[in-house]
Amino acid sequence: MNEQRKLAYCAIREVSKGNHGSITKLLKIVGVTRQAYYKWLHREETVWESHDRLLKERVQYWFDFHYQGIGAGNILVNLQQDELIDFPVTFKQVRRVMRALNIRCQIRRKRHNRVKQAEQYLQDNVLNQNFDVSAPNEAWLSDSTELTYG
Repeated sequence: MNEQRKLAYCAIREVSKGNHGSITKLLKIVGVTRQAYYKWLHREETVWESHDRLLKERVQYWFDFHYQGIGAGNILVNLQQDELIDFPVTFKQVRRVMRALNIRCQIRRKRHNRVKQAEQYLQDNVLNQNFDVSAPNEAWLSDSTELTYG
């Protein structure tokens, strides 16, 4: 059942308390049949829903217990040690519940501010500053100097 429909049913139940005949008008506004509403009203909670409800309570408890500084992995470790949780819990379930409760760890990972240095190429000084040549094209020289401006 989608969350919007469930919220609409809860709103109809709250508004129609003590108001005779208001259910019909509210159901017409929402666009739901009376049969669907009463089926939802008298339904029993499934095993999956009870596990999910308990999981949401315990995830919120452990998140608040650690002052909002615990992530999904550490919550999973705490849930596996928790005595109230008597069913297997996976990492994906914890992440889904955290997303549903809109909670996330307040501590961010440290990121090292490393800037890659430009590699420097140094050539051997073959001429040893001996520029005396006897014929043309014996020694060719170049100088590469980088100047930064601004």
